[in-house]
Amino acid sequence: MDRRLFRAEARWEDLRAGFHWDIPKRVNIARLCCDDWAAIRPDQVAIIHIGQDGHRQEWTYGQLKRASDGLAVALAAKGVGRGDRVAVLLAQHPFVLLTHMAVMKLGAVVLPLFTLFGEDALRYRLSDSGARAVVTDPANLDRVMALQPDLPGLEVVISTGTAPAPVLSLPDLIETPARGFVPADTLAEDPAMMIYTSGTTGDPKGVLHAHRFLYGHLPCMELSQGLFPRAGDVGWTPADWAWIGGLMDMAIPCLYYGIPLVSHRFAKFEPEAAYRLLAAEKVTNAFIPPTALRLMKQAPVGQGLCLRAVSSGGEPLGADMLEWGEARLGAEINELYGQTEANLIVAARSAMMTRVPGAMGLPVPGHEVRLLGADDRETGAGEVGEVCLRMPDPVAFLRYWNKPEATEKKVKNGWLRTGDLATRGADGQITFHARDDDVITSAGYRIGPSEIEAALVRHPDVLMAAVVGEPDPIRTEIVVAHVVLRDGADWEGMEDALKTLVRERVSAHLVPRKVVRAESLPMTATGKIMRRALRVQ
Repeated sequence: MDRRLFRAEARWEDLRAGFHWDIPKRVNIARLCCDDWAAIRPDQVAIIHIGQDGHRQEWTYGQLKRASDGLAVALAAKGVGRGDRVAVLLAQHPFVLLTHMAVMKLGAVVLPLFTLFGEDALRYRLSDSGARAVVTDPANLDRVMALQPDLPGLEVVISTGTAPAPVLSLPDLIETPARGFVPADTLAEDPAMMIYTSGTTGDPKGVLHAHRFLYGHLPCMELSQGLFPRAGDVGWTPADWAWIGGLMDMAIPCLYYGIPLVSHRFAKFEPEAAYRLLAAEKVTNAFIPPTALRLMKQAPVGQGLCLRAVSSGGEPLGADMLEWGEARLGAEINELYGQTEANLIVAARSAMMTRVPGAMGLPVPGHEVRLLGADDRETGAGEVGEVCLRMPDPVAFLRYWNKPEATEKKVKNGWLRTGDLATRGADGQITFHARDDDVITSAGYRIGPSEIEAALVRHPDVLMAAVVGEPDPIRTEIVVAHVVLRDGADWEGMEDALKTLVRERVSAHLVPRKVVRAESLPMTATGKIMRRALRVQ
């Protein structure tokens, strides 16, 4: 089953000019990524899981279908149906994608969540989404159970391990007899997945995506991965599958194209271990965030690599990284640009364009991207404008969950506003310039300050807090917290205490690298903290 959109090398602009979308009216991601393959090649390997102990386990499409059918029937018996949100609080494992398939077969909505989330972050997302069920593991089960009394809509809790009732066992549920089960007949526009933003301005927003958004990812996926797929290809990413990058820039597309996907959870990313995994599993195609690539660049390159293409996104890569990839990895490194609301809309590929170090590249075939200035006027070469996507677009979100005003602000006059500023060269390539909000880009994550600040001011000695990014050669930026303490508060031990507070209440990957004590914070006349002024300081 050859599903490729592009079959030969060509000029990028020629591909753009000749491209048109062909998306069926009725679409279900689970059928495309699981059932269709199971019907024709049930024994074909879908996922290769490497456990923490090194144990290797293969899942075929036939196994994936049987297990997801069983889980779908079990969830339906518990009342989960069309439109219901089902949270997935798991690290990389076949159970993640199995659950995705089961939920979408019911016409329900998958809600991926980071296992690094702390109590406040989890409570907010589970409450705001109105999640009806959650699938988690023994390491996170106690946290979910502690929150459940505050979440009356959360009726079903499922663990990948053994647990006393009323918690259900996922290994048992996937064995549920499912003969005669028929997946929901969903439209391309029906909701399939909801991913929360980082909360750059105010609370995080639930970004609701339709089944057709899988199609929207495919042009960039194929081109950025070197006319992917080819015979013998194997895919892998160290990025968490709760992030749209890890999930939609590699994991789900691999299932769609019938390419084996390597699954492994790194307790902590180690370049040497990454090289060993790449060689052992003969990985040919990878999505690796820039920070991970920089760490790999500092370590000895492992032997036996089979890489031919690596895509990377979240922050710019310099010329040194591109040259290193070609010389040491033997693979082209291609940059991607997008955001949770509209992913993979700009890309750069060495084989199809003259690479401009620091540039994100050109609009991907199928997506109309322009830089707009005042009055929606398209900016000229070298002029700063906001990156905007013409709507409607298959990869773009349906709406923000329960936030119609925010949706209207995001999509205006037929354009989706990314909030990112950029310039365009004479050759049309787009180079990131700045953000018009307070997003911090650190280690590939787009971090909003609001949740971190909310956690910091929970400390009884903290009166005010402001979080900004500080340039860093490895992570692009590091998170820096500026705090104002109450009179008489002791600074001794405060920095460690505040870092621990953020780690426990929000997430380990959002912990400030530095905490700075301030006498006051710069503020506007209306009482808003001026984070830009702090960055200048």
